[in-house]
Amino acid sequence: MTVDMTSQAQRMQDMLTRGEMLQAPGAPDVLTARLVEHAGFNAIYMTGFGATASTLGVPDIGLMTQTEMLTQARNMVRVTGIPIIADADAGYGGISNIERTVVEYAHSGVAAIHLEDQVAPKRCGQMAGIRLLSVGESVKRLKCAVQVRGKHPLQIIGRTDALGVDGIDAAIDRAKAYQDAGVDLAFVDGVKTIAQVEQIARRLDGRKVISIVEGNETTALSAPQLREMGFSVVLYAVTTLFAAAKTSLDVLQQLKQSGSTQADASKMMNYTDFVKIVGIDKHQKLDEMFGGE
Repeated sequence: MTVDMTSQAQRMQDMLTRGEMLQAPGAPDVLTARLVEHAGFNAIYMTGFGATASTLGVPDIGLMTQTEMLTQARNMVRVTGIPIIADADAGYGGISNIERTVVEYAHSGVAAIHLEDQVAPKRCGQMAGIRLLSVGESVKRLKCAVQVRGKHPLQIIGRTDALGVDGIDAAIDRAKAYQDAGVDLAFVDGVKTIAQVEQIARRLDGRKVISIVEGNETTALSAPQLREMGFSVVLYAVTTLFAAAKTSLDVLQQLKQSGSTQADASKMMNYTDFVKIVGIDKHQKLDEMFGGE
């Protein structure tokens, strides 16, 4: 299969230019990325939180390497056709690492990356204990990313995790500074209340990203409401991860207790439907065309 490695990025850029809002459920793995596309969404979020949990089985505290994240990105691009917005953490090191990160992610075929302003080791934006780079250093790192990206349509998202550390005013000020540095979209992470969403929408002009996380009151906000508020991209970073974990645990506990999965059959996909999701029809056709006699 041949892949145009700029196609996803160009598609996202065109969607933003037309004023479309991207709804991007998080995919902790490649299978989930296929499910997101199958469900009809127009984008996928390659979540670092989910990737860390599904790959290493640990919290998102900066343990995934650039190589591991890039492998995840490339594998998702190979089996999906909609824009993938990828978590690139804080760039995996210094300025030269930022350069390599941008180049490698662009070559992977993803549509966008977000770079955050945390000191290593970074943490999930919803966690306590986050430490921030200075605004000046963060701006320089983002300017580097934008320059390295050049004319490639890869979208650069400047993410700030200042909300939980210094409050909403500082977070919005940082987001504005990152916009001035030339990023394509600004992202205030760690949002937990509707009031915070409203402030970001009202006070931050330009293209912006919001992340809706289960367990916070922001889940009450619908996609049309968020579009009306002016958000260009909505991430649902942990929706699929939490749903899969809860359903799997429920089914396993029922199996352990009763010795059978019969009572939970409605919670599971059947074999025929599952193999269609992972592309069995395509491979059967290839075998029919080119397989042995």
